[in-house]
Amino acid sequence: MQHERVSEDVYWFQSDIYAQVTAGVVVGPDWAVVIDTLTFPEETLEIRDFIEQELNVPARYVILTHYHADHSWGACFFPGATVVAHSLCRKFLEQKGIPSLESVKRDNSEFRSVKIVLPHLTFDEGELTLKVGKKRLRLIPLPGHSADGIGILVEDDRVLFAGDALMPLPFIVDGNYDDMLNTLKVIKELALENVIQGHGDIVLRGEVELVVGQNLFYLSAVRKAVREARRRKYALDYFEKITVEDCGKTHVLLGGMAEALHQKNMKMLYRSEYGEEPTSSSG
Repeated sequence: MQHERVSEDVYWFQSDIYAQVTAGVVVGPDWAVVIDTLTFPEETLEIRDFIEQELNVPARYVILTHYHADHSWGACFFPGATVVAHSLCRKFLEQKGIPSLESVKRDNSEFRSVKIVLPHLTFDEGELTLKVGKKRLRLIPLPGHSADGIGILVEDDRVLFAGDALMPLPFIVDGNYDDMLNTLKVIKELALENVIQGHGDIVLRGEVELVVGQNLFYLSAVRKAVREARRRKYALDYFEKITVEDCGKTHVLLGGMAEALHQKNMKMLYRSEYGEEPTSSSG
């Protein structure tokens, strides 16, 4: 696992195991706030050790940017902490997260110690504010990747933990295309110093507008590809020819998952726009 100090008392962590997923910590004089957890228990426990042994404070809050397993399942490793999220995150963890974890446990012993912790404090409209020492954290809705998505803005530092609202490749299969467009425009208007993406490296000052613009361009290109596929007899055959690079994205790592995610984006948008499954010549 990699970690880095982003600004005073603000830290970033990135998994070496799964899809460059990220988490964060904001520390005050008496306690710390954890923002998301990592996929595998061993890496989340490394974050906990860093907080307790290096920063010498307990974790009082765990904020979840959304319910997906790679960001939320590690909350159980911070016993006694108050878990904070959007109200939909609680709903989705209860409806989808619990049965999903039980299924994973049957196949992977690494998750035997994991349990879903439902958020204790939620909000569904407007924003939520949390003070950590002198720092003010604003929890703001950022849907698109998923309906429960939120971002955490460290106001004085102008650092945004964006969750999967910002990734090296937008992924909307569990979300909504128009919501993602609107969320990216919100991020663009926040005048940020740094953005912590849900996956991938930190977006530095001066790069934020460029990266957001590239993601907007990609989404526009995906919609054009979907509309062109609609005019073809076999939409899936056409999608197979349209690569990530064709839609304006290059050098996307994500643990080698970029092309698969891209194909899923096109198929999802096709279903959303036309209410039917894209077809293939191979049946």
